[in-house]
Amino acid sequence: MRRMLDLIEENIEIMGGKPVIKGTRVTVEAILRRLAEGLSVEDILKDYPYLTQQDIQVALLYAVKGA
Repeated sequence: MRRMLDLIEENIEIMGGKPVIKGTRVTVEAILRRLAEGLSVEDILKDYPYLTQQDIQVALLYAVKGA
């Protein structure tokens, strides 16, 4: 599980330090917001074709763990 959370990066120089999917500027918050709005994982992956299903899962895990 720790390895999965290593896919989340927090760097003050990237998106003001908000947690993002490592190597991107996509915030965990943006992913969670889209899921809350009712978008499917497939819809999110269409919006962000450089993300993977694992990235979405990691964002959810991060939110649940309150990391």
